[in-house]
Amino acid sequence: MSQPDATVLPAPKRERDPRIDAFRGLALAMIFVDHVPGNPYEYLTIRNLGFSDAAEAFFIMSGIAAGLAYSGGFARKPFLDAAQPVWKRAWTLYLAHILLTFWAIAIFAAGAEFFGLPELLEKNNLRAIFERPQETLMALPALLHQIGYVNILPAYSVLLLATPFAVVLGMKRPKLLAALSVGLWFATGLWRLNLPNHPNPGGWFFNPFAWQILFVAGLLTGIHARKGTRFVPVSRTLFCLALGWLVVVLAWRYAPGVGAFLNHQMAKLGAAGVPFHFVSHDKTFVAAPRMLHALALFYVLSCLPQVRVLSGLPVAAPLRLLGKHGLLVFSVGTLASLTLQVLMAAMLDPQPLAWLVLPIGLAIMLGVAWLAERRKRGTRTPTTEIVPQMPPASPVRARS
Repeated sequence: MSQPDATVLPAPKRERDPRIDAFRGLALAMIFVDHVPGNPYEYLTIRNLGFSDAAEAFFIMSGIAAGLAYSGGFARKPFLDAAQPVWKRAWTLYLAHILLTFWAIAIFAAGAEFFGLPELLEKNNLRAIFERPQETLMALPALLHQIGYVNILPAYSVLLLATPFAVVLGMKRPKLLAALSVGLWFATGLWRLNLPNHPNPGGWFFNPFAWQILFVAGLLTGIHARKGTRFVPVSRTLFCLALGWLVVVLAWRYAPGVGAFLNHQMAKLGAAGVPFHFVSHDKTFVAAPRMLHALALFYVLSCLPQVRVLSGLPVAAPLRLLGKHGLLVFSVGTLASLTLQVLMAAMLDPQPLAWLVLPIGLAIMLGVAWLAERRKRGTRTPTTEIVPQMPPASPVRARS
């Protein structure tokens, strides 16, 4: 008697790590708040904890997401086939940046016209567009002229162009990729390497040659997380060093006399010939104090099991929703923040509106994320693809 055919069930889909979406969502919310200067919620963002801010978190989380999303393809497919979705994403980011740029111009031009505030045309690196339109407009699609608060996506897009090569190297020789990344960061600061700006002097505010070090740190984390491992293992010694640096930075910023003393020591080192990106807080070149603060905070949080638990709680669901639709939320949040900048500039007393910045922003961003999630669920088809998760944090008592 023949036995009935056994039904082969697809492998269960692995749970999505809540920390990735939660922290990406938190970074997006803080970027929105920081993009509306003068609101009271600025004092609640990560930049008040040290030298780095939400931009560093954005690049690290973007690297993690890229490592998780794309490394599996390079393990199974030919290089060009696996690289296509990465480059397609880079093109999408470029188009989003161009759209945001021209909307930003329109928002400030409308504010100047309707509210009689011509000074708006001089803010956020807009002056050249209106004073020298022929030179500047042709530079916009070439990414040679970027508007303030709308200048993070070009660096991310450029980094994605190089991501396929970085992923392949990171999968085979992760330490070599890390060494090359550090070397490029060092050379960038030493020789002031940057992509050009036009028609103004200088270079990109988010210099991709420098900011790649944070993206690569996230990328290596994501590549290893897809395999269920850690690129930088949990170590009591390293945890204590990272936590100690975070405490030093807090004292540097807020303890009376500490900041002045340490800044003076950095100035002395600079006068002695130490490269400027070791003895400054420069953001364009991701100076060492900023970079180490961002990486130390990232490492400490990754070592604490409680962080994963908190990220998965129902109270964190709004942040996870924002993080799952990062590009859409960032784009809509950017336009909302620029509109609020104009409205606050037009008001005799902007304080009432300033207190509404966070509620308004969260309502808009959560609204579009909810609509996107609803549409995604409505069009989702069954799949057996496994979504990787970050390895669970190990107790800090692990041996060094």
